[in-house]
Amino acid sequence: MARIAGVNIPTHKRVEIALTYIHGIGDAFAKEICQKVSIPSERRVNELTESEVIQIRETIDRDYVVEGDLRREVSMNIKRLMDLGCYRGLRHRRGLPVHGQRTHTTRGHARDRPSRSPVRRSRDESTRGTPRSDAFAAAQWNLRE
Repeated sequence: MARIAGVNIPTHKRVEIALTYIHGIGDAFAKEICQKVSIPSERRVNELTESEVIQIRETIDRDYVVEGDLRREVSMNIKRLMDLGCYRGLRHRRGLPVHGQRTHTTRGHARDRPSRSPVRRSRDESTRGTPRSDAFAAAQWNLRE
């Protein structure tokens, strides 16, 4: 298993696909890295020579922000927004969606809380609070229909 940028990338996958296992490298950056190092797209990771792995490692270290540095940069940006007290920072602080997503009907999903079980109410009148007369209950049924 080749280790690039602190990540063990899978050996039996194509190089372009395996590079996407590194946080901060997607499809476009993976293709770009392969072109810079002049590795064909069909080549598998286990077919790479040690010099090619070193070239990939040096290219990523020199040209891209990945893994821990990227995570640190993103968290610092979020912290800066929260310290400023701007709208996006307040949304981050409250754990709500930041990019204008709907929260009217998806409040449960908005904060990733576990779903609440619905409140169970018995149909027995004795547990409902005030007892009602049979005439009142019949009148209520007539109104519903």
